Amino acid sequence: MSGRLVVCPTPIGNLEDITLRALAALREADVVACEDTRRTRVLLDRYGVSAKLVSYHEHNEERRALELVEMMRGGSTVALVSDAGMPLVSDPGYELVRAAVAAGLSVEVLPGPSAVLAALVASALPADRWRFVGFLPRRRGELRAALSEPGTIVAFESPRRVPATLAALAELSPERDVAICRELTKAHEEVVRGTARELAARYSQAPPKGEVVLVIGPSPSGDGGEAPDPAAVDALARLVDAGARARPAAAVVAQLTGTSANALYRALSSRRRDGE
Repeated sequence: MSGRLVVCPTPIGNLEDITLRALAALREADVVACEDTRRTRVLLDRYGVSAKLVSYHEHNEERRALELVEMMRGGSTVALVSDAGMPLVSDPGYELVRAAVAAGLSVEVLPGPSAVLAALVASALPADRWRFVGFLPRRRGELRAALSEPGTIVAFESPRRVPATLAALAELSPERDVAICRELTKAHEEVVRGTARELAARYSQAPPKGEVVLVIGPSPSGDGGEAPDPAAVDALARLVDAGARARPAAAVVAQLTGTSANALYRALSSRRRDGE
């Protein structure tokens, strides 16, 4: 009889946030696949769970996934955890879930703690339309393109990079609302809210400490900030005149220039309506 895979979220800081279902799954599992066996052992010891642990991280993900699938085919139940939060969300786990599904095995996903959702709610910013972008890109053009999303953005960010990210956002859209969510669920939890301009000034000399989730509200103008560079609109117009479809072409130009794709598309449409 085939076994199954159970994806178990773990606390993002406060160990009391583990769910009863997650504890039951960890106790029943034949093996627990985890990023750091030492860190997971601390959690399991807290609740008296004596499970067999195997390492499963970004450096052995493909090989270990094959091994775990074979165990499940033999009837074993595998519980998958990350160091904190939901596996696969900027954490290892994709290869194992994909391999289990491809093998026809049962995959059960348990609800639980999530830094993404906790930060989104704590930010007090609109949650009706939002996007999680993982860790923000380092290249300036790619960063500007990511920050030009029209809806609310949730991102993980290194504390030491927060000042540079806020400076880039303040340049792009200074009045955009931002929340810096730091050390969520931990003893020194802090949520600092303000405009991009205000927070860029606040953190310019002193980066925040600890784990940070950055939440960026919708652009006040709804298009990612200022009007797009006319040169970028010209480039889009040339691509469209050469036969490219407007929206895919706008996405390409946006990625290359750090401009909002929606703003480029609207600027081109407006230009064509005006007969330019």
